Amino acid sequence: MSDSKSATSSNPSMSDAPITSLRHGFINNFAFITLLSLLFLTFLDNTVISAVLSNVQADLHSGISELQWIVGGYSLAFASLMLTCGSLGDNFGRKKIMLIGAGVFCAGSVVCAVSTSSAELIIGRVVMGIGAAGSEPGTLSMIRHIFPERRRRARALGAWAAVSGLALAMGPVVGATLVGIWSWRAVFWFNLLFGSLALICAAMFLPESSDPSRARPDFAGFVLASVTLGAATFATIQGEAAGYTAANIVSLYVISAIALVGFVMVERRVKNPMLNLAFFQRKTFTGSTIVAFASYFSIFSIFFFVALYLEVVASVSPYDLALDFLPLLAGMVAASLFSGRWIGRVGTRVPMMSGCLIAAVGVLLTDALIAPHAGISNVGWTMGIAGIGFGILVVPVTSSALTSLPAAHSGMAASITNTSRELGAVAGVAILGSIVNGQLTVNLTNQLIAIGIPETYRAQIIAAVTTGSINAQEKGLSGKTSAAVQAIIDKVVAAAYQAFTHGLDFALGISFFLLIGSAAISYYSGTSERSLPFEELSPTPAHGH
Repeated sequence: MSDSKSATSSNPSMSDAPITSLRHGFINNFAFITLLSLLFLTFLDNTVISAVLSNVQADLHSGISELQWIVGGYSLAFASLMLTCGSLGDNFGRKKIMLIGAGVFCAGSVVCAVSTSSAELIIGRVVMGIGAAGSEPGTLSMIRHIFPERRRRARALGAWAAVSGLALAMGPVVGATLVGIWSWRAVFWFNLLFGSLALICAAMFLPESSDPSRARPDFAGFVLASVTLGAATFATIQGEAAGYTAANIVSLYVISAIALVGFVMVERRVKNPMLNLAFFQRKTFTGSTIVAFASYFSIFSIFFFVALYLEVVASVSPYDLALDFLPLLAGMVAASLFSGRWIGRVGTRVPMMSGCLIAAVGVLLTDALIAPHAGISNVGWTMGIAGIGFGILVVPVTSSALTSLPAAHSGMAASITNTSRELGAVAGVAILGSIVNGQLTVNLTNQLIAIGIPETYRAQIIAAVTTGSINAQEKGLSGKTSAAVQAIIDKVVAAAYQAFTHGLDFALGISFFLLIGSAAISYYSGTSERSLPFEELSPTPAHGH
């Protein structure tokens, strides 16, 4: 008896094992919640800005091009630096890079919150994107360290995909609500508060991990990729104003093309490439990357242009805008929760293809029914259909990328997929924005000529429309003019709204056909199996995630 007691007392770890296991489980769960919080915040800021565009436009007198940079600057920095930050995390510690990224994100939020000009707001958004690029890659790669057991890790990855979709859908709702409570600056103070809390929790609960066997980061690849993306995006956004045949715009496209060729050459030769080109030998991975790009390109036709239309043309209040986007949110959340189980039964091909087709139908119906007096009864349900399609897409795109490669490459595979998503957002805002702005200017000019507006006044009217001051001027003149003058004002405003609608039709039409093409790619590249047999890639270095 005494021996038994002695053994028990001399080995307290046996009696403390359940308590230690419980404490370890609690810390792991809290660490996972912290990761999801950082993920939610960085993805939320892709779309939260769409709800405050008209308020920013009225307050800072931003033009369409500046609004594109306010939206696209975040995505551009996010996409350009995500792969590099993932590599830095492998070398110097994933937690360390994540904490630095979260701190930079919070600093950028402060810059945005106190901005007094469009330029300052764009700078703040770029800083936020840099921070997001530092904090987001670790949210996926660290899951493998928090949940080493395969089944729990699979559920965690499903939650990761669902939260990323939830954040995108909640962006306009959260943004519109905060604007209604205070102003557009409240969005960035919210980011600071939420980000600071997540930063503190991450410092307390997240484990550190790194891959000391990795060589130095691929700095040449980082520079060339940044030049490729930055030059092409800047040229696309600025080309509408300067003209796409202007020498400086053509030069930027040439620089981007040369940098892209250099990037591919470097990545083929460097020992530890930032982007392992061998990944694209697998059609499943390549297909999911293309669909990720196309889906985000199309998502932003809803988040950016439909939100801007409802704010500027339909003159909806912030609360009404939040209400209009609620069906989109509900559709994305419900569909993403259902999609995971569906994929487990039938593979990724049918869900990914179905998501593309359903989203395409939602985009087409939204384009057909949107009007100056549109509300939730008109476009709420159509955006809900689009939300269901996008929600279905979120999970299989991520799942295809992760399951098409060996587990050792899962972190880099996810980083590439997320980079494709962000590039789709950048391209969607830049390309579609240029088309909308061009159609707006050309179509409005033609209509102003048709109703007899003198040339000396046309530039002023176009400037008023593109800077968002048309509503303010209309209200300021209402009731202070004769019936004849008021009739001319009404015609000008109607022409402006019709021109905006014409540009919106172009943007949503392109998104529709892009989603149809993505459905075909999904059918070709998706899998009909619950799991994939893995084959190691030919001698290419692992990326240590």
